[in-house]
Amino acid sequence: MSGFFGTLAHETFLQHALIGGLLASLGCGVIGTYVVAKRISFVAGGVAHSVLGGMGIAYFLGASPLAGALVAALVAALIIGWVNLRLRQNEDTIVAALWAVGMAVGVLFISRTPGYNADLMSYLFGNILMVSRADLYVMAALDAVAILIVTLFSKQFLAVSFDQEFARVRGVRVEFFHLLLLCLVALTVVVLIQVVGLILVLALLTLPAAIAAQYLSRLVPIMALAIVLGMAFTCGGLALSYAPDLPAGATIILLAGVTYLFSLGARRLRPWHKTRRTRA
Repeated sequence: MSGFFGTLAHETFLQHALIGGLLASLGCGVIGTYVVAKRISFVAGGVAHSVLGGMGIAYFLGASPLAGALVAALVAALIIGWVNLRLRQNEDTIVAALWAVGMAVGVLFISRTPGYNADLMSYLFGNILMVSRADLYVMAALDAVAILIVTLFSKQFLAVSFDQEFARVRGVRVEFFHLLLLCLVALTVVVLIQVVGLILVLALLTLPAAIAAQYLSRLVPIMALAIVLGMAFTCGGLALSYAPDLPAGATIILLAGVTYLFSLGARRLRPWHKTRRTRA
């Protein structure tokens, strides 16, 4: 691990990777808290996997895959929200359909694009070491938009996340803020794709917030702890993967997953220990 920090001081690509991980942690901490609180992890997964279609079309047309991912993510989020609100259909069905169709469209357009593009594979499976300065600007801008909207409408998002009927009675535009929240999830998915790829994006979006929610009950402290945990996972994953030359994205997720399981086990064992001490 000392080799990682020594290289970090003078290697630009590693500095970009670290900054990218920190920026991704901001998004996953703030928006991931709402995803966990509202229990829409499956929706976030559907949005994440549907972006492959937009990326494949963008590559086929010679455009930026990140722009295609952003458009596809927003479209998928709006379709999911609109179907749920207007047609009263089960979200799980439309999410599963978009998940499959998005992946299929992406594969078809990729197969029709001449040559093999390694950059697209990095978006699929994540390669944080390939994050460029331009990517950092995009990530920072998307983070800023998401955090600004959450700050401006924090009360509305809180009401929509926990009690939609009460929010509607109080005059909150539930449909609008539900769709807006899904769009923020889409923006965060695009940010996280840069770090861990769309295959693993759901884990980094939900695990830090899920761990924080085990110990805290208020939304803002959960967000703060989730951001800190996300930063710890991305930095720790980068450091652990550097020397053995392991995939950084997968190492980050593995670290987060092990921490979540350990935390869950510790929480379940704690009441037993307390009872045992009380009886003794």
